[in-house]
Order: sequence, then C-alpha cells, then structure tokens
Amino acid sequence: MRLLLILGLGLLLISCAEKQDRPYFTSVKIFPVLDDSLSIRAIELMPGSLAFAADKGVFGTVELGSGKIRRGVQTYDSLLPEFRAVAHTKNDFFMLSVASPALLFKTSDQGRMSLVYEERDTLAFYDAMIFWNDLEGLAIGDSMNGCLSVIITRDGGNQWKKTPCNQLPSALPGEGAFAASNTNIALSGDQAWVGTTAGRLLYTADKGMSWSILPSPILHDTPSQGIYSIDFENGLLGIAFGGDYTRPEENIANKALTRDGGKTWRLLASGKEPGYKSCVRFVPGSEGKEIVATGFTGISYSKDMGEHWEQISPESFYTIRFINDTLAYAAGKNRISKLIFR
Repeated sequence: MRLLLILGLGLLLISCAEKQDRPYFTSVKIFPVLDDSLSIRAIELMPGSLAFAADKGVFGTVELGSGKIRRGVQTYDSLLPEFRAVAHTKNDFFMLSVASPALLFKTSDQGRMSLVYEERDTLAFYDAMIFWNDLEGLAIGDSMNGCLSVIITRDGGNQWKKTPCNQLPSALPGEGAFAASNTNIALSGDQAWVGTTAGRLLYTADKGMSWSILPSPILHDTPSQGIYSIDFENGLLGIAFGGDYTRPEENIANKALTRDGGKTWRLLASGKEPGYKSCVRFVPGSEGKEIVATGFTGISYSKDMGEHWEQISPESFYTIRFINDTLAYAAGKNRISKLIFR
C-alpha cells in the first residue's frame, strides 16, 4: 500500500509539473491565405473550410486542407452590401449586412444565396450573428424605438422575427453594438451575452425568450468606447474587451473578467497594455487561462487569465478564430491569414 501511495504521489507530481511546464506563446507565424482590396470583419469556421464575407458584396470560402478559395459577389438591386456578420448551421451559411437596408442571406437549395430577412428602416444597423444550434440563432443590431434590435430564428434560418421592444430591456440613448469583428455575442448552453457600446451586456438564459441587462465596468464615456468583443470559456468564465478605436492607446478600464456568468465583473490590467482591441478569444484547451486579443494595433497574449499581457505581433487583424490550441485564422484589411502560435 505504501509503495502504491508513493507511486501515485510521484505520478501526480509529474502530471502537475507537465501541466505547469506547458509552453506558452512567445511568437506567431503568419501565412497569407487571401490578399485583396477588401475589409474582412466576418469569418466563420465550418467543417473543412473557413467562410468569410466582406464589403463590396464579396463572400466565399477557403478550403482548410488545400487552401483553395471560392468566392462570389452578392448584389441587391444595384447595391453591393457590406457584410460584417456571418454564421452557420450544419446545412447552411448565413451573412448579414450593416446599415439600411439590412439584408440577411442564407444558402439555398441551388447552392446560391437567398434573402431571408430584410429591414429597410433608415436606423437599421446590424452588428453580429450566431446560432445556438441548427435551428435557433440570433442577430443583434443598434437600438431602434427604445431597445436594441434583436432578430431570432427558430426554424434553421428560413424565417427571422424581430423581438418587440416591450419584450426587451430599454436601451440607453444611442446604445448599440460595434460591428467590428462579429464577436460581441457569446453563447454557452441556452445562454447568450451581447456586449454593447454602453459597456453593458444584454443577457438571456433561455435562448431569447426573455432578456435582462448585466452591467460591466468597461469604460463608455464616448460613442467610440464600450464593449467591442466578448468570449465565454463556459457558462461562468467570460472576458470582455473594449477601448476606443479613435484613441487606441488608451487602456483604462477596457478589459474585464467574470467568473459568475456576467453577474459581476472585475477589471483587468487597467492602465496597462493593451489598449483597444476588436476581438478577444480564449485559447482552446487552456481552461480559460490563455487569451489572445487582436485589432489593427496588433496581436496581444495573456497566459494568466488577463492579468498581464504582451504583444507577440504588430500585425493588424480585425478578427480571429482558433482551430486548435496553436492554429488560427484571422482576417483584416485586405487579407485573410493563417496563424501558427509558438
């Protein structure tokens, strides 16, 4: 028995040492995938491919194995929509334009895109979109008539219904969401959190059947400040990132962490780098300890749950998606790239 205890303790110590010695990121190698005169703020990992949508009506996919690019141009009358939100189910790909008319397209039976939702109000401005499952999804837009714009599908994206303001919390004057990286919505189980320009989170615990407001300490003194991106490791641990894209060096009260599902938040590294970022992601497999944040100001990394950060690349990207703990794809001005973290 004593020998078994000694062996068990030795294995435990080895296991702990191995976990502690896990290599942290110190650099990132960047490989070009697509170069074009586009602003690409919306990417989505799908089985075997990366889907993207951009301005000038451009959308397409990148095959992850071969790197082959398929692309098309979606027009609407004489318009070339600007897409900043994409999402997918098992069977379909969706893309949503900003500004009026707001246009939501999905793949049709013929492999083309079909219009499934349109909103022509001059105040319409949609920012992000995501699916809980193959049937239920939502998209978020700026406030209209006293509440944030929330449209929901329950049938796999064939029909979308706008949630009336009497079923939503009141918006603050001018409150909206930033269409910066399609990452101001996060999901876990039936829950959804939406970061707003007012530094608040619109929250649902039941897939959009009811909504409430969760406050955060993210600075929002000007229209260009607020929550730009959020990510949740699980139903409790989440991070919010903000800042001011007009003054990207400002780093006061622009990063916050929650451990209770957004009920309370604690500021991280306030007054310390980094400043403004448009996208934040937990590194897969790190149990929430490692975080990467991207923006036109470069790529920053934390290995201690956001307490300390270091810039590991000055390269500019608006948005990033991880495939595994070292491989990701990122998009930004004029490009999509493959990133290998080391």
